[in-house]
Amino acid sequence: MMFKPNATVAAVIERDGRFLFVQERIQGAFKLNQPAGHLEQHESIIDAAVRETLEETAFHFVPQWLTGIYQWTPPERPQLTYLRFTFTGAITGFEADRVLDDPIVQTVWLTRDELAARKDEHRSPLVLACVDDYLAGRRYPLDILQDFDRK
Repeated sequence: MMFKPNATVAAVIERDGRFLFVQERIQGAFKLNQPAGHLEQHESIIDAAVRETLEETAFHFVPQWLTGIYQWTPPERPQLTYLRFTFTGAITGFEADRVLDDPIVQTVWLTRDELAARKDEHRSPLVLACVDDYLAGRRYPLDILQDFDRK
């Protein structure tokens, strides 16, 4: 059988030393994650990051850099693997009346240390790893991603 990982996107958004996260209810527990989600069919990876950020936070996000690509298999679900493309960039607007996607409870701004102190709430080990890569200065130009569906 052919292996097909789940392609996902995430946004690391920093403002004044704090990072934007979503608090979501997953199987009855509150979890922290970057604005993130799955790539939809016929959607570019970059467009998915823009869409997911808006749907989960009501912020308009413009990706400027790829921060990293991450592969992770949840230990409790060994048949499932995520391939996550994480971006950083700018916020260009906010829709105050926008209803956030279910299961998002709220958005929160946390420092790296505040995030680390809440490790038990992280949706995955990717949450802190992405922030740490951002803080380490990892930035790759967006043109590293080639979208042949849009050429």
